[in-house]
Formats: sequence, C-alpha cells, structure tokens
Amino acid sequence: MASSKKDASSVLPSIDSLIGSDEGRRLCLTYGRAATVKQLRTAIASLRDAGAGKPDRQAAASYALAAAEERLGSSVPGLVRVINATGVVLHTNLGRAPLSSIAIRAAVEAAEGYNDLEYDLVQGRRGSRQAHIGGLAASITGAESAIVVNNNAAAVLLCLDALAKGGKVAVSRGELVEIGGSFRVPDIMSVTGAVLMEVGTTNRTRVSDYEKAASEGAVAILKVHPSNFKITGFTSEVGVRELSEIARKHRIPFIFDVGSGCLANVQAFGLPPEPSPKAAIEQGADVVTFSGDKLLGGPQCGIIAGKADLVSKISRSPLARAFRVDKMRIAALAATLAQYESEDSACDIPTVAMLREPFEEIMSRAVMLCSMIKERTGSTSAAGRISFRPVETLDEVGGGSLPGAELKGAGVHVSSSDVKASEASGALREARPAVVALERAGGMLFSLRTVRDAELAVLADAIARAFMKDTDR
Repeated sequence: MASSKKDASSVLPSIDSLIGSDEGRRLCLTYGRAATVKQLRTAIASLRDAGAGKPDRQAAASYALAAAEERLGSSVPGLVRVINATGVVLHTNLGRAPLSSIAIRAAVEAAEGYNDLEYDLVQGRRGSRQAHIGGLAASITGAESAIVVNNNAAAVLLCLDALAKGGKVAVSRGELVEIGGSFRVPDIMSVTGAVLMEVGTTNRTRVSDYEKAASEGAVAILKVHPSNFKITGFTSEVGVRELSEIARKHRIPFIFDVGSGCLANVQAFGLPPEPSPKAAIEQGADVVTFSGDKLLGGPQCGIIAGKADLVSKISRSPLARAFRVDKMRIAALAATLAQYESEDSACDIPTVAMLREPFEEIMSRAVMLCSMIKERTGSTSAAGRISFRPVETLDEVGGGSLPGAELKGAGVHVSSSDVKASEASGALREARPAVVALERAGGMLFSLRTVRDAELAVLADAIARAFMKDTDR
C-alpha cells in the first residue's frame, strides 16, 4: 500500500500548476485564491490517500479541479458572482455599479479592523461618522454641507420628514415617478406625513403652477428627475433656477431629487446631458439628493447636499439613525468621491470607464473572445455545429439613468445546431461564476462593454461548456 501511495504522489499535479490553469484561475476569480488552494489541497490529499495505483496526471488534475469547485460552490452562502454580458452598465438586478480597485481596498481596510468611525482622535472623544464623508461630498458638489444615508429613497424621505412634515409639498404631476419595486414618490411622501400637492399636468408644468401652489400654502417644492423614463413631444417643465427663485420668494425650501448622481461629463461619451448635483446647487437648489451606486459609480447610498442649516436640520431627524451607513460604505464612497478630484483618476472608476470605452476597443475584445471560443471548441466549431462571430451592439446605461440612450458597442453572437438558446442560457446561469447574457436571433448575444478583460477566458470556458454536448468535450 505504501508503494502504491508513493507512485500516486509522484504524478499528482502541483497546487501551483492547478492554480495556473485556466480552470484554476477561474476558481480563484470566483471564490478567492486562499479558499481555492485549500480545497485543491483537500482534493489532492484524497487522491494520495486513495493510493489506487498510478493515476494519469491529467485525469488527476481534472478530478481535483472538479472536486474543489463542487466543495467551493456548496460552501459559499449568499451572493453568486456574475459575469454581466448584457451590455447594461448599471444593471440593477446584478448589483449596479462595480467599485473601483481603490474603493474596494478602502472598504476591505475598513472591514478588517477597528477605525475612527465615530471617534475623534484629536479630542479623544465620540465623533460623527458623517465627518469622514460630509465635507468631501459637499466639496465635490459645491454645497455648503452634506450627509450620507443608505439609499436615495431614504434621502428623499429624510428631507421630507425634516423640512415638510405635516405640510403641503408641490410636485409636478409629470414627476410622480415609481422608482422600482413599487416604491412611488407619493408613497414615500405619505410615510413622512407630508401632503402631496400636485401641480401642472403629466406633460406640461408652468411657473404659474408652482406660484399658485406656494401661494396656497405649500411648505416646500420637490422636483424629481424622471431618470427611468422619458416624455417627448408637447412638453414643458420648470427649470431649477426658476424653481429656486419661486422658493426663495415664498421662503420655502426647494428640494431636487437629481437621481443618478452624475459627476462625470457624460456628453463627452456621446450620451445626452444628465442633471448633475453640482449644477443643481449652482442654479439655486436648497437641497439635492442623489444615489451613490448609479452614474457616480460608488457603493449603494443616498447623498443629501445643500445649505448648511437645512442639512443640519435633516441630520437631526429621528429617522437619520435608521438610515445611517456603515464603515465599509463610508470608506468606499470617500475613495470614489476622491477619484473625481482628478479627471484621470475618475476614468478609473469602472462605471465611467465602461461608459467612455470606444467601440474599437470593445470590438477588439469581441475578436479576442471569438479566438478563445475557437480554441476551446476545436473541430466542433469548424464543423459548423457551433457558430460564433463578432457583432455590433447597442448598449444601455441602465440603473434608472439616461433612459433611451444607447451606446455603440460590440459583442459575440453564439448559436448551435444542437443546443437551443434557452438551454445554453440556463447552463450559463448555472456556471460559476454565472453568466447572464441575452437570447437573440436563435442564439446568445454576449455584449462585452460590461465584461472585464480578466473575465474573457472564464467567459469563453462557460460558453464552450454551455454550447457543446457531452460527446463533444
């Protein structure tokens, strides 16, 4: 038996060789290197202990990788990593904005140990968590003050609770939006005790409508940017500067829910203009609210920026504690906002990078992916049973931002005479990491604007497995 085990050990693959293989790199990308190495060692140990003669090195490697993946997949609870091949940059169902490497490092560092979250190191006493982020958020937006809560719906709710509780709030009928998941502006307003005062019509609202509402007792004006739909044709709306003048005239606060939190110049990427928090502040809005995980490209949160006295009043709302953010989000958001202080650094934020990536670069990746698929499918592709080609795509921003706007992109269309698109789609979703793509023209369309370079080899593996019958492998 001892001799048998020695023979087996002499041909077992090394951990380094397994980690360095395409499959090993995929497991590391999905589950982390440490966890992958641990499970590979367990699998190799089981082969060594079995001592069943002298195994084939390649067969042993295949077994170890498969066994490690099975254990890793069954042992990790919670979220499953997904390769987003839909071309939708801010895919709400897939977690919206991926964080930059700088933001990730900041969040990990905050999570790994203790920090001064609510401790004043200078005074040696309790401090405020908002002190770490409020000043930076105010500086970036040009506001006097700012605070951060856990999402933009909470931000709007807090503003209404603190500034308009029990009073009438003037809102255009064309801005009574539903933000997803059946959460509607009127519902959020009713929770705070504020009374909705509808002005104008769905497609046209005038200055006189707001003037009338203010004269009839409105205690605040709320403007909501309709970021997840677009009304065209016979329309009109009142601008931020005009609304700020009406609010100032009647001595009531003007709250503007900007929505997506756009801090980059998206027009430079060929996209239509999007309201920015900074521009809203410059044009006279008293308070603006916006999301952190949409066009801003940071973690999920809601930012409230505006006049110092109003932001201070909002921060004292009893609801503020219920909506506060944790140390990891504060760290990630601070790192993300700091990147906007430099244009070059802002371009490293994944959301910004994906939106500005030229068509030619994405098409180059599509050609590369086709080569990778060909390597993995071999003669099967040559026989015409699997067909794949680079194609042009029309990508979307997503996440309730810039509705209707499209970006020229590129991807790969894959089809098979043996495997239906629905079958391949299911197999791709069962892969680890899972792959979400689009069923198109009898096959699957993999849009590559939202696929990182490091994911291409893993994606090619998943495509080959999904479109090849067991007999082809």
